[in-house]
Amino acid sequence: MSARRENAEKRGRRGETIAAWWLRLQGWHIVGERIKTPRGEVDLIARRGKTLAFIEVKTRRKDADLSLAIDHPRLRRVAAAADLLYPRFAKGAENVRIDVILVAPWRMPHHLVNVWHG
Repeated sequence: MSARRENAEKRGRRGETIAAWWLRLQGWHIVGERIKTPRGEVDLIARRGKTLAFIEVKTRRKDADLSLAIDHPRLRRVAAAADLLYPRFAKGAENVRIDVILVAPWRMPHHLVNVWHG
């Protein structure tokens, strides 16, 4: 793995850790982290009450780069993975959604709620 890719991987993992702690402070319970499926990966799965969220975390070095971090193909992969994971995690959930959390240095995480309408 190249040094650049390795740094991006570390930055991504750090962003996922920040996002998970931010969610916990908002009253969410993390029920899954970095779960891979044949269709894609879900960074975090969180539950608060009867709401279950499959969460894509995007971490960038610059705040300005966050607007380009998420796109339709990436969300489609998260949605496909969530479809496979739904039976395992959704018991008792009344509201299931796909969210995105954007993380950049020196700013609070930005939580985009229910971003997938595909």
